[in-house]
Amino acid sequence: MRYANSIYMKELVREEDRLHPFPIFRRLRAETPVRYDENRQTWDVFRYDDIQRILKDHTTFSSKRIADAKKETVLTMDQPKHTQMRNLVNKAFTPKAISDLTPRIDSIVTELLDMVKDKREMDLVRDFAYPLPVIVIAELLGVPPKDRRLFKDWSDTMVKGAEADTDEALIQMHKDKEKAEAELFHYFRAILAERRADPKDDLISALLAAEIDGERLNEEEVLRFCILLLVAGNESTTNLITNTIRVMTEQPDIQERVRQDRELVKSTIEETLRYYPPFVVVGRRAVEDVEIGGQKIAAGQQVVSWVVSGNRDESKFEQPDLFLPDRKPNAHLSFGFGIHFCLGAPLARLEGQIALDRILSSLHEIASPKTALTPIPSPIVFGVESFPVTFQTR
Repeated sequence: MRYANSIYMKELVREEDRLHPFPIFRRLRAETPVRYDENRQTWDVFRYDDIQRILKDHTTFSSKRIADAKKETVLTMDQPKHTQMRNLVNKAFTPKAISDLTPRIDSIVTELLDMVKDKREMDLVRDFAYPLPVIVIAELLGVPPKDRRLFKDWSDTMVKGAEADTDEALIQMHKDKEKAEAELFHYFRAILAERRADPKDDLISALLAAEIDGERLNEEEVLRFCILLLVAGNESTTNLITNTIRVMTEQPDIQERVRQDRELVKSTIEETLRYYPPFVVVGRRAVEDVEIGGQKIAAGQQVVSWVVSGNRDESKFEQPDLFLPDRKPNAHLSFGFGIHFCLGAPLARLEGQIALDRILSSLHEIASPKTALTPIPSPIVFGVESFPVTFQTR
């Protein structure tokens, strides 16, 4: 008996299909909008309305997919624990706290661009899109600059997939993730001990102090939130920025249009989230027998909602395969829906908007050489490992 099933949907095993999956999803929406994958032992859902229903109905479709309650995060909790946890975290993650980061994010963006402007070329991922969120989150958590590289390595390991569809590769993937998680716990426990003894003006100190009705987060909950913020925050923002510039090199007319009209920056970021979303799937578990799209899903079965497909659903979006920087409304599902709507969405949006505005101010004629792209080896994210660009400065 196999240790585990393939983590990739059968249509997305090849790299070229993961780089350009949208024709595949168009066909699946039309032919099998809800289907069971025997190999992965999972229901796949491809249409917008079905996905939205699943994400909205948290009583029928549980986020709880981890047997050990100690390993839960705000993403994998059900009510009422989810609301309690989210309210506590929100105390340290308010809209004002995010807005107050604007000057620092702007400063980091300027510093990163100043380092590459004279070269007239860079690897967008390595030189800009990766270090920006790592620096922001590291500073939020009070992590010293010398450890930022460790953060990126841990983050990459936590979202990566297996290198091959074999028992050995899948076992190695799980071992790598367990090792990274153990190292993260060890690292953050030391910081928590320091902050208890000497609180600072950072997110960990705020999380330790957050209290509602006499309830505080315990150490395990703070640790798991730090790991979630690190992984989700890094991957979402890195891929959002990279995917935005990818669109603008693929469609230079859009690049120039947004450069000339900066009022479009905000809606352009939203359109990137729809068109090339940083995360492609959201997982749930049916807690009772239920019918979706004419298919009967049994209690206990896993359900994967392909938001990357829902975002291109022709029944929801006009001209879904066109990138429209002024698209309104734009009810994409890239940050989820319902009670589990992404807590970090405002931060990712803010970083993306500042980054795009400054890039368009500093760099002109941004182009990507005709080199082969390599997708990030993960079944849950949409992005590339490297994205070389050339540009002019004025």
